[in-house]
Amino acid sequence: MGSSANQHDSVPARGVTPHRVRGGNLVAAGILGSRVFGYLRELALAHFFANSAFGDVFRAALRIPNVLQNLLGEGTLSASFIPIYSRLIEEDRRQEAGRFAGAIFGLLVATTALLVLLGVFFAEPLVALVAKGYLKDAARGDIDRFAMSVRATRIVFPMTGFVVLAAWTLGILNSHRRFLLPYFAPAAWNTAIITALLLAARSTAGLAPLDQLERLLYAACWGALAGGLLQFLVQLPLALKLLGGLHPTLSLKVVGVTQALASFAPVVAGRGVVQLGIYVDLFLASSLAQGAVSALGTGQFLYILPISLFGMSVAAAELPELSRHHPDKVSEELRHRIETSLARVAFLVVPTVLGYLAFGWLIVFGLFRTGRFELDDTTLVYAVLAAYSFGLLPSTLSRLFQTSFYALRRTRVPALLAALRVLLAALIAWLLMGRFDQVTVPALFSTAPTPQSALRLGAVGLALGSAVGAWVEFACLKRAISTSISGLKVPWGRILRMVLLAALCVLPAAGVWRLGLTSHWPARLTALVVLASYAGLYLALAYRLEFPELQSWLGRLARRSG
Repeated sequence: MGSSANQHDSVPARGVTPHRVRGGNLVAAGILGSRVFGYLRELALAHFFANSAFGDVFRAALRIPNVLQNLLGEGTLSASFIPIYSRLIEEDRRQEAGRFAGAIFGLLVATTALLVLLGVFFAEPLVALVAKGYLKDAARGDIDRFAMSVRATRIVFPMTGFVVLAAWTLGILNSHRRFLLPYFAPAAWNTAIITALLLAARSTAGLAPLDQLERLLYAACWGALAGGLLQFLVQLPLALKLLGGLHPTLSLKVVGVTQALASFAPVVAGRGVVQLGIYVDLFLASSLAQGAVSALGTGQFLYILPISLFGMSVAAAELPELSRHHPDKVSEELRHRIETSLARVAFLVVPTVLGYLAFGWLIVFGLFRTGRFELDDTTLVYAVLAAYSFGLLPSTLSRLFQTSFYALRRTRVPALLAALRVLLAALIAWLLMGRFDQVTVPALFSTAPTPQSALRLGAVGLALGSAVGAWVEFACLKRAISTSISGLKVPWGRILRMVLLAALCVLPAAGVWRLGLTSHWPARLTALVVLASYAGLYLALAYRLEFPELQSWLGRLARRSG
């Protein structure tokens, strides 16, 4: 460890601390549990809305106010709050740490309250700016997505204020190495949306179909608002216990506040650029055929899953530990730690990429085929997922580089490179989406003639732009961090071995899929058996070939159970 670490926290250059082992596992467990509830939420949305105008409205209503969550939420606080708070705790300056946490809480409450009020008041111009394509619906005689989006945004906007405060509690808990609860807490948000939809479905059974869908839409929005509050409240008692009480203040004179704000500004700029990219996607997708925004949302859920589960779990557990290094004293142990984490994450992400490309249609069909979600919806979401998948590996590995920059107090670099990614992705998306939107969704795996689909492939162009931007950002992050950590290398040789092994495992799993089709297995059973065959063979061969990355994951699990 760096010179500021206590003796009991020091580790050999090639060692793994119990905190990192337990922390990474708990983050992964929390995220996995939360994602299970996230899947149930997506399943409920697919059942009631599929890739429809109402699904487009709900996605827009969540994205538009997300400016607060992205600018002031988890990523920003992780970069500016956790390093300072963790260092104060490490130096046994707990009273100063408590005052620092209270000052940050007070500033967050004041800032988010003001922004929430402005968002609710200016919802109409915000929707017109961000989802301009919805304005055309009334003129065309379509379902008026614009009017519904304005009302839905006003309901949802306060939710993001609670989610920002939940990110503050996450920072407290992570700094004290309490990882499970904060990463499982979003399950409360997902549960609230699901519950609201189910209750509304029972009370709207006698309405006309469009009226029923509109009632369900607003019910989901109220559920999201309640869920944001719950996500904050379930973490608050433990955070207050660890702090020994909370004394909010707006003072800038508290130790660490000015330093946090100095780090906060460039991180907010970086998050703002990412947020701008999200809005650009929504702006572009709103001009495409109806269903594009919904398809992007469902595809992104599956795309983000491995980023959160593998990349974020390792990065989140690493940040408090890396922050205990002095930024001016970069050690060999730090370089090795980052390289090991890159390989460990890639070991699970690489087969995920090939699995999405080879079996993505089956995954989407098995997970979401219900209610209004038909074969055409399955094909469109699969096409979006496949396009996103080309950028999955760099997006996941970039999380580790960004975490390293935050720990080294170099927060400006990720912000600048995020801007480059957004600009490049938007340019490529703009060039491709119009051409893709001229193509209707083909009928895949259908034995009977089907009418021409109303859904189109324009969203695929947006996903491809995102993939290209991810590779460019990753390459630039690698080059930039090499100036601070000399000798740092991406283990491309080991990653190539993973690619070859995963490709080898695709063939027998594809045979299992064919067997399921000819034997008329149920879709969910087929998906389960195919994926289990693919994953099981990959892990078995990796174990037989003694892949060190698998041994590392197994060692982490053994240490935790021990």
